Amino acid sequence: MHSPPTAQSSHTSRKALRVIACGALAREIEALRATSALAHISLTCLPAILHNHPERIAPAVDEAITKAKADGYRNIFVAYAECGTGGALDTVCERHGVGRIDGPHCYAFYAGLGTFEAWDEFDAFYLTDFLARQFKAFVVDPLKLDQHPELIAMMFKNYKKLVYLEQQRDDELRRKAQDAAEFLGLEYELRVTGFGELTSALETVDHAH
Repeated sequence: MHSPPTAQSSHTSRKALRVIACGALAREIEALRATSALAHISLTCLPAILHNHPERIAPAVDEAITKAKADGYRNIFVAYAECGTGGALDTVCERHGVGRIDGPHCYAFYAGLGTFEAWDEFDAFYLTDFLARQFKAFVVDPLKLDQHPELIAMMFKNYKKLVYLEQQRDDELRRKAQDAAEFLGLEYELRVTGFGELTSALETVDHAH
């Protein structure tokens, strides 16, 4: 069995930690690695497009955990929320003895679980930085909304507003989010969340090891 990679000299007292993350969180986790004491974490990102097929998330994470263990990692954390897997992701994590980010989806842990629950909004369509950047690829194209604009009114009739949960200030992404709201015929609202509970989740699991 291979030994895990040696951590950087400033972190030699810590055991190597492999984080298996959703590709939609890649930029945010890399930003945290660059600006905090998390630079030594080994990161594996799975394709963000798995969110369009949530039944594939748990098997992909299972495979990634198995590979991490084969590579010698004994400290592993899954940077996914439940993400519509219907409990399958928790089953995988429990079988491997691995923890994951709390919450049903990334909107909740970016906002903060308590804050998100308090919002209690059933008429809001949420975007994160990733979804603002990839709105066409992850919303418009899969639903063929540009080819069949009549579907917009049908699919989004129960939504009143588009809420952009902003992780990092980017004027271009703000414009993209506003354009997405206009495309869907929804009111636009900006809420600056930062990285929310993503930061504390990674720091907590890191210091636990």
